[in-house]
Formats: sequence, C-alpha cells, structure tokens
Amino acid sequence: MMNLLFIPYNSAWLLMIVVTLVSFIVQWRFKSKFKEYAEMPLLSGLTGQEVAERMLKDNGIFDVQVISVEGQLTDHYNPENKTVNLSPDVYYSRSIAAAAVAAHECGHAVQHAKNYSWLSFRSSMVPVVNVASTLTQWTLMIGIMLLFFTHNPFVLAVGVGALALVTLFSFITLPVEFDASNRALAWLTNNYKVMQTREEHEQAKDALWWAAMTYVVAALSALATLVYYASFLFNRRN
Repeated sequence: MMNLLFIPYNSAWLLMIVVTLVSFIVQWRFKSKFKEYAEMPLLSGLTGQEVAERMLKDNGIFDVQVISVEGQLTDHYNPENKTVNLSPDVYYSRSIAAAAVAAHECGHAVQHAKNYSWLSFRSSMVPVVNVASTLTQWTLMIGIMLLFFTHNPFVLAVGVGALALVTLFSFITLPVEFDASNRALAWLTNNYKVMQTREEHEQAKDALWWAAMTYVVAALSALATLVYYASFLFNRRN
C-alpha cells in the first residue's frame, strides 16, 4: 500500500481513468440487470414489502418496520430508527429484483439484531467519516494550490488523511454488504413460498452479485483517488 503512494502521479491519473471506466461499466450492467429482473414477476406474487416482513418475522425480528421511501435505488436499512426503507419500485413490486433487494436490506436488519461485528464497526465510523468527507471537499484542491504556490503540504496532507478514512470506510462496507446478500440468499433458498424455482433463486443471486460489484468498484475508485492525491503529495515533497 505504501509503495502505491509513491508511484508517479501520471501513473496514478491513468489508474483513476481505468477504475472510472470499470465503475461506469459495472454501474451500467447493474442498472441493466435490475431493470431486467424488475420486469420478471415473482411466481409467489409477493411484494417487496411482504418479502421483507416475512424475512424479519422468520428471523425473530419484530421491532423493525418496513416502510416506503421516495426515489430510485434508495433502499437501505436504518439502524437508528430500526426501519427497512424500500423505494416504491421495490416496496410495491412483485418482481425478482424487488424480492432480492428487500431480502438484502433485511439482511442488514438481521446483522444489527445479531450484533454483526463488521456492521457495528462500520456504524461506529459514520460520525468520523462524515467529518472526513466534508474535509475532502475543500482540503484537496486548496491543498494542491497551496503546495504549488507556497510549497506548504499541510492542507493537502490533511485532505489525504481525511480521504484515507473515507477509503477505509468504503472497504469496511464490503464485508457488510456481501454478508447481507449471503443472509438474504440463504433465507430465499429455504423459503419455497417466496421463490418457488431454482431459476428465480439464480436470478436473485445474479441481481445481488451485480449490486455488490457496485460497492467493490466504489471502494476501488476511492483507493485510486487516494493514491492519486497521496502520490502528488509525496512526489512534490521529495
């Protein structure tokens, strides 16, 4: 990792371009898959809301509410008020995609109920990461300007440090998201009344895999950005 920080910033810039391109492809593929599976009706006829409520009940969770929130791809679990928030396209839909997304978000609720260590660690980082995200918005560009005109690296160093925290947060998110999908798929596999065929299960698995890949490329994008600014900082200082 430290060796990455000292690569020439021209190479780091090329790395950012490659990662951005990969991220674009993955995002496009994910949206394409979601649209495809959103048009495939679930044989059981259950809505995303009903799938979520069943999964919560089967896991002995009765203090979490399933609600609808505005927007597209706004689905998330809120541990503060214990709500599974589903977008209208998931909450009311009776599709393969809706069932997969609803089960995934309930996977986070199960993690919370069972004190899953990675989720707890990630949640504890949120306040610090929020501050770090705000810092990166102005310290990086201002830091580069100050480094160029005054040769003072302090502001840029603060920005790189803040960006490092944001990058770490992105990678800590990965096991949380993969575990939630695994919990969702395990539950769907054992519930014939929700997904009645092997084909439906494979389609849900494919949808969740592409969703997980968006988190992977987001983490890699954060890392590439960190490498670029850190390389700029260290190369200028040397």
